[in-house]
Amino acid sequence: MKIGVLQLNPVVGDIEGNCAAIRQGVAEARSLGADLCLTPEMAVTGYPPRDLLLYGGFVARARGAADALARELEDDAPGGTPLLLGGVEPNPCNLGKPVFNAAFWCEGGAVRRVFRKTLLPTYDVFDEARYFEPAPTGDQAGNILRFKGRTIAVTICEDAWNDKDYWETRSYARDPLEEAAVHGPDLILNLSASPLFLGKQRLREDMLGAVARKYGVPLVYANQTGGNDDLIFDGRSCAFGPDGALTGRAPGFTPGVAMFDIDAPKPDAIAPDDFGREAETWRALVMGTRDYVRKSCFSTALIGLSGGIDSAVTAAVAAEALGAENVTCVLMPSPYSSRGSVDDSLALAANLGVTTLTLPIAPIMNAYALALAGPFAGLAEDTTEENIQSRIRGNLLMALSNKRGAMLLTTGNKSELAVGYCTIYGDMSGGFAVVSDMDKTGVFALARWYNAHVRPAIPEAIITKPPSAELRPDQKDQDSLPPYDVLDAILALHIERHQSARQIIGAGFDPQTVDRVLRLVRSAEFKRRQAAPGIKLTPRSFGTGWRMPLACRREI
Repeated sequence: MKIGVLQLNPVVGDIEGNCAAIRQGVAEARSLGADLCLTPEMAVTGYPPRDLLLYGGFVARARGAADALARELEDDAPGGTPLLLGGVEPNPCNLGKPVFNAAFWCEGGAVRRVFRKTLLPTYDVFDEARYFEPAPTGDQAGNILRFKGRTIAVTICEDAWNDKDYWETRSYARDPLEEAAVHGPDLILNLSASPLFLGKQRLREDMLGAVARKYGVPLVYANQTGGNDDLIFDGRSCAFGPDGALTGRAPGFTPGVAMFDIDAPKPDAIAPDDFGREAETWRALVMGTRDYVRKSCFSTALIGLSGGIDSAVTAAVAAEALGAENVTCVLMPSPYSSRGSVDDSLALAANLGVTTLTLPIAPIMNAYALALAGPFAGLAEDTTEENIQSRIRGNLLMALSNKRGAMLLTTGNKSELAVGYCTIYGDMSGGFAVVSDMDKTGVFALARWYNAHVRPAIPEAIITKPPSAELRPDQKDQDSLPPYDVLDAILALHIERHQSARQIIGAGFDPQTVDRVLRLVRSAEFKRRQAAPGIKLTPRSFGTGWRMPLACRREI
């Protein structure tokens, strides 16, 4: 049996456009000899639609689109390839949530069967219990499809992630695959919208292979690709034999149709992939930036170029994602900007082929100083004056963004955002934060990888010079922060591994440094709440899945 997996890059909310892409994908799979087609989870609406699901009219349109698509596919090719389609279904009962996360079996011009998702994740970025009613209990045949003499278990994303023999702990009382096992399935299909964190595909393949091996049947997994807000979907749809061995994998970070023949005697459709941390990071940043800008109806971008590593990497990503001709880098030197930083910025821009614009800010700084001379009389200069410089730059960039209709990309990294080493309404201004889930150490590593594997465009001086905001004479980041290797290690333990100060100190870190870093993390919460969305790369980012209170007294 040949299964055509439609690895789609949907636009959330664009029901008509998404259905057109599905229709085109089915036609391609049919031409390649597919016996059935499979889409990712919620392909009709795109994932995640979030609070769009609270609007009954939106849900009704999405459900109607499934019926219309089934008719159109039959018109295209009477008696053609059936489709298992991810979408949403209104709950006809007045009990529970009003919507089901569903899969529709489209055959012969109509939706013949509806399968409902059982397990609704509520961890990290997921909040499905807010919207969906789970598949009802007691209907063990609800996720069984019989097609061409085969018994097929239909699962939706999380439904295949709760195997008690794979995980040390089990997250749900139910296991849809255990329920399906009583029917003796010959095949497991899984419709997914599984967002990326670095290294996740290795986990997926290990876990799904273990599930296929446990039940002794082939398993085919369809995953969405593309960027939607802060989430990256890396695709990499795949198939496994009854022994759990990987038999097929679609390319990562790109849409397309993958053909998996579950009866083939040997693997023949495993796309090569690079699971290296920097390679995966680069592809995620490029795709995430391209999709966020374009799905937000922008075509050009602006970046404030400082001569530092963060803005250099952001500019390299933007040039790759949008085309150098669509990127403008703005230099805004102050009296404290070094000649080297300006020269390095111009060299980087020339190497990337992007346009530059130079706007010196000294006259504007003088105007602020004159306006505030009275209120500030007798007070020593401090971070207030430094923040004014950053806000001047932020205002200039936002003015250019407004006037030119270009997306302003912010350049701050996760280390800075964690401890508040950034200026609200200043360098935090903008529409999208490209490297905001990368610590400073990771940004440097990506720059070196980029020069070695993409093109040597980032000047060596940017990579080797000590980081500095250049907001006062001879300023260095390390004047205000611990060394980045120490800071990033502490932050990773606290943010991504949920460790307390006591646990981090127990791992050998200096108690005063740990206490200071965690205090900075707490005090910067209000800044993060107002930060631009960024690309999630780690298991816990400062995005949808970060839900800390603001006005609180917390000791962790």
